[in-house]
Amino acid sequence: MLAGDNPRPLVMGIVNVTPDSFSGDGHHGDTGQALTHAQSLIRAGADILDIGGESTRPGAAPVSVQQELDRVMPVLESLCGTTQTPISIDTRRPDIARAAMQHGAQVWNDVSALRATPESLQTAAELNVPIVLMHMQGEPGTMQNAPHYDDVVAEVIEFLKTRARTAIKAGVHTNNIILDPGIGFGKRLEDNLALMAALPRIIKETDYPLLFGASRKRFIEMLDPNSAADERLGGSLAGALFAAQAGTHIVRVHDVAQTVQALRVWRAIEDAAP
Repeated sequence: MLAGDNPRPLVMGIVNVTPDSFSGDGHHGDTGQALTHAQSLIRAGADILDIGGESTRPGAAPVSVQQELDRVMPVLESLCGTTQTPISIDTRRPDIARAAMQHGAQVWNDVSALRATPESLQTAAELNVPIVLMHMQGEPGTMQNAPHYDDVVAEVIEFLKTRARTAIKAGVHTNNIILDPGIGFGKRLEDNLALMAALPRIIKETDYPLLFGASRKRFIEMLDPNSAADERLGGSLAGALFAAQAGTHIVRVHDVAQTVQALRVWRAIEDAAP
């Protein structure tokens, strides 16, 4: 899935099966609508689909395991029987991850970096699939209340390296680890910008594939006041292109067609350079 000779970052398309997504693209309660959206992302060129049934936006309240299962499983079951595009499950819960893999998902995207439950590490080892370990300061409900760092880049790098070591010690295969600096998760504007500027350093010092997700996030509105979530395409593409230039392996986005086009043009310019 993460071939070393891929000419551009893989594009992970977001399928939110929630009623309260920050980006305004949730499909709660309508499996048909979610499937139509997922299939449109595949046609647009998504290399991976990331399906989530619990919002992790700032201030979000947790949902029950059953609620999350009820949201994501009908979509997963339908998609895995109709597409060859790899499916990622975006969840903090090992029970959800296990059920998703049993129905054909191939990647576990965990914003808690396997810290949510005592069973998370063991489950990741047993599933033996790629696992995304993301940095987050605090919990979704409170993470933006008063985030603070003395040196955000150094602290995020150390956290990611520590979680990778912990996962390996628990039995997760080194080749299954993907890291994510967690743009927007317990970060101020200056923290997000510092982390993005430091992407080459983060990749070099952690030495694992990196996933980058800045699509439609609020830091864009902080730089362009009053831009609603669905009006942040320009900022999202700027982040994706900078991440590509830095050597990021996966970009997680809402606007797949536009991102694929932007990356295609970027790659053509790169290839034409003397």
